[in-house]
Amino acid sequence: MQAIPLDLYEELEGLDPKIKSVFLKLFEYLIKERVTKDDFQRLTEKVEKLTDIVAELAEAQKKTEEELKSLSKTVAALVEAQKKIDEELEAQSNTMFELSKTVSELSKTMAQLAEAQKRTDQKVAELAEAQKRTDQRLAELAEAQRRTEQKVAELAEAQKRTEEEVRTLAQELKRTRQDLGGLSLSFSYALENEAYRMLPQVLKKYDLELEDKLIRKEIAGEEINFFATARKNGKTVYIVGETKLRLDDTKKRDDVFKQLEKKISAVKKVYGNVQIVPLIVTHFAKESMLKKAKERGILVVQSFEW
Repeated sequence: MQAIPLDLYEELEGLDPKIKSVFLKLFEYLIKERVTKDDFQRLTEKVEKLTDIVAELAEAQKKTEEELKSLSKTVAALVEAQKKIDEELEAQSNTMFELSKTVSELSKTMAQLAEAQKRTDQKVAELAEAQKRTDQRLAELAEAQRRTEQKVAELAEAQKRTEEEVRTLAQELKRTRQDLGGLSLSFSYALENEAYRMLPQVLKKYDLELEDKLIRKEIAGEEINFFATARKNGKTVYIVGETKLRLDDTKKRDDVFKQLEKKISAVKKVYGNVQIVPLIVTHFAKESMLKKAKERGILVVQSFEW
């Protein structure tokens, strides 16, 4: 097979492999076929034209490769940019996920807050109602307090009047006691005066014969209502007596015994260890008091005996 011209081959080497393959097959076909000189001339012209075209295509291919190379760089830059965008998108996606999670939690919290606010509003309403009842109760208590204060004022006024009345009654009672004391004293004096006159005869019933007159006498600071000496069984005795209108135990009349003991002690202090006949003169004596007097060796003379 006839060799392909070197310059043409170099041009073919610069073409795209697919285009190069087409031209090689075409040359091989032309070589195998018998052609005339004219045909070859025409073919040569066509080949030359084709060569020019191939050269143009090679130049276009070269430009295309350069553009592709530039485009490759651009694509690489775009890929890098896309990678960065993807990374940023992934970061944003993570951020969005976190934000979504946070929003979800916030929504949940807001729902809880809303529920809490609802309960708070309900509680506030209950408190307001309770406050209303409290205010009403306070108003009632204030009214009750006002009535109480009015009542207290009325009671204070009544107490004032009562105290005044009690003071008046106390004064009247004092006067009454004074009057009663005066009457009691008058009765006691009357009883004593009557006793001075009647006792000498009455005492004879108890084997007591007066040696001298019965008198009222103060001895060692004690007032003796009845004092005298008498003869009893041939011996001299001292009569020491006290007057009591009533001798009963309803008002602690036992005090009369103590008073009489004090007067007896006063007599012995002055007259020595003499024999003494204790005497109580009364209008009335209860059996219980008579028994106590007898146990103490006290002679009781009642006014009905004379």
